[in-house]
Amino acid sequence: MLRVGHRERPHWRTQAEQLGFGFHTMYGEPYWDETAYYQFTLAQIERDLEDPTAELHQMCLEVVDRVVRDERLLRRCGLPAARWQDIADSWHRRDPSLYSRLDLAYDGRGPAKLYENNADTPTSLFETAFWQWLWLEDNVDAGWLRRDADQFNLLQERLVRRFARLAKDHPGQRLHFSCCKDTDEDRGTVQYLEDCAREAGLDTAFVFVEDIGLGQGGWLTDSQNNTIDWLFKLYPWEFMFEEQYAEHLTPSRVNWLEPMWKSVLSNKALLPLLWQQFPGHPNLLPAYFGDDPARSQLHEYVQKPLFSREGANIRIVRHGEVVAEVDGPYGEEGMIIQAWHPLPVFGGRHALVGSWLVDDAPAGIAMREDTSPITQDLSRYLPHIILG
Repeated sequence: MLRVGHRERPHWRTQAEQLGFGFHTMYGEPYWDETAYYQFTLAQIERDLEDPTAELHQMCLEVVDRVVRDERLLRRCGLPAARWQDIADSWHRRDPSLYSRLDLAYDGRGPAKLYENNADTPTSLFETAFWQWLWLEDNVDAGWLRRDADQFNLLQERLVRRFARLAKDHPGQRLHFSCCKDTDEDRGTVQYLEDCAREAGLDTAFVFVEDIGLGQGGWLTDSQNNTIDWLFKLYPWEFMFEEQYAEHLTPSRVNWLEPMWKSVLSNKALLPLLWQQFPGHPNLLPAYFGDDPARSQLHEYVQKPLFSREGANIRIVRHGEVVAEVDGPYGEEGMIIQAWHPLPVFGGRHALVGSWLVDDAPAGIAMREDTSPITQDLSRYLPHIILG
């Protein structure tokens, strides 16, 4: 695993604007960065990232099966009791999912370590599935990368295939896509997914989360007062559970992407539950609930709220001293702690691997890096290649 300095394509910013990647720069800082790339061998991808991703995902699903059968564990996850049965029913029906992303610490030598599971609202999808692949093609065509350079990137074709398969279970239904207003990255992610769904032959529509309403008969509706039958929402389940129409989430009979059982899979409580069920697994880090006496075993750890996203409210503690932390709105729901396992540093930047799954199968990786050891929403995205 190498970080290799590289020349920028002279036209990429214009190209990005033309292709809808307007959030390549945010708040005056580069988000997309092609002044370098990460290089992997095929063995590193297949043995150290792809295979563990598949195994970790199945382990996570085993934990979900355990949680939905135990009210004590559902309470541990900070999920509202009024939704426990709905969550369990969603799991027992095996309501289908679309995609997810595992965040991994990996240095090219030792085993990858699971940081967390972004199973409900993962972003950086367009950049991974489409934009970094275009970067590879342009560089190979220009002679700046070898012809045999490849990428672990099957995301787009698998997303289109997955949408086509899901459509067979929802004949004649329009798939609504949704995210919050004033979130360029979320909007870009949802637009890309909608494009993939259309390529698969689906009828689609868009509605902002803030514009979802409640129609007569308890049906959820869009801004045109059309009934929503099938909805992809880039909006966390724990927020949905707080909406005014929360009690209608199940009676409205919406088919949800992602399904309600992912409120367990995306929850940081998953981390100590994984460690309880698979202690010592080479791809896991020791993790405990905040009130577990066993947490005293960890003198260097990361404190994470159950519902934290994009690094919010994360705190790194070493021997009683806080060495890094990020503010945010989370924490009241409870905390877990996870053994501190620092990200590898390349060129003064901490590098995180995002390992994607579509339809339960590994489908590609994303690379994020930051000068801080805590990866956040503005951490830079760099492309990757496979050689050797």
